[in-house]
Amino acid sequence: MLNKIDFYIIKKFLGTFFYAIALIISISIVFDISEKIDDFLMKDVTIKAILFDYYLNFIPYFANLFSGLFTFISVIYFTSKLAYNTEIIAILSSGVSYNRLMRPYIVSAAIIVLFSYMLGNYVIPPANKKRVDFANMYIGTRKEGTERNIHRQIEPGIFVYIDSYNPSTDAGHKFTIEKFVDRKLVSKLSATSIKWDREKKIWIASDYTIRTIDGYIEKIKSGSQIDTLLNMVPDDYQVIDNIVETMTLPKLNESISTLRLRGVNTIDYEIEKHKRRSGPFSAFILTIIGVSLASRKIKGGLGFHLGLGLLLSFSYILFMQVTTVFATSGMLAPWLAMWIPNILYGALAFYLYRRAAQ
Repeated sequence: MLNKIDFYIIKKFLGTFFYAIALIISISIVFDISEKIDDFLMKDVTIKAILFDYYLNFIPYFANLFSGLFTFISVIYFTSKLAYNTEIIAILSSGVSYNRLMRPYIVSAAIIVLFSYMLGNYVIPPANKKRVDFANMYIGTRKEGTERNIHRQIEPGIFVYIDSYNPSTDAGHKFTIEKFVDRKLVSKLSATSIKWDREKKIWIASDYTIRTIDGYIEKIKSGSQIDTLLNMVPDDYQVIDNIVETMTLPKLNESISTLRLRGVNTIDYEIEKHKRRSGPFSAFILTIIGVSLASRKIKGGLGFHLGLGLLLSFSYILFMQVTTVFATSGMLAPWLAMWIPNILYGALAFYLYRRAAQ
């Protein structure tokens, strides 16, 4: 059960956490505006769109992205103040063990972890869609160009090949679709071009040839145009930055399964998936490190604790970026790359906690 001291620490913890978020977000918004002001002015964006479509959705996204680090800095700050006001000594002198002292910290961290996990996986992604759409429209992060040598499985046993595809015209050049049954080719359609009919919502193949194979019997049919019902849409071939940020966890898992079936690289999707799991969990590890470092008086005072906290925070961010690069290049599995920082900093947390408890 929690007592008055526990609620006192929880109040200090969460209060400092949300204050730190508000402060850092305010600074981030100022820098973001200064960076994008030319785009806003050049494309004549309304103030209402900037405020409600972009920054209203930017704030929760940014806050959740670095919630673990905000947790760490908050713990370092308010625990150092408790230590230098001799409040930690008074609590321990009253018979409270160091393990018992950690209880309100863990409870606070659990609240942040749960809050961050639910926001990051179910609440923020729909809000991110407006932010990403705004960025794609006014800041120019949308990528639309000609893709080449597309070879994908759109259904089990059905493969398509497109020599080149232009999303702006919804048209592909040199199209082939092959159907296999028990690893044997049973039909093949080849066409000079294929185009998406936006009204009928179907693909139209031009100058086509269909080969149907039944054992040793082969039939060939040709024509100028034919409607095809394929399990693909033009959006499958559009490259849009940050699209994974707009997906809830169920949608993200569904997209990974679909893209794997089609033979598409899913590294970015898997990195996002495991980052959403490892990120919130880091709040536990960083809380333990923060309490272990800041619960005792040392030479240098609060300034030293904050400096050390910032150093560890930036080292964690840097390490996360390095492992992300390894995952993107295929040198590490995405789940391992996202969890390595937590594993190593978890070992550091265990060492510091045992040392502080002594």
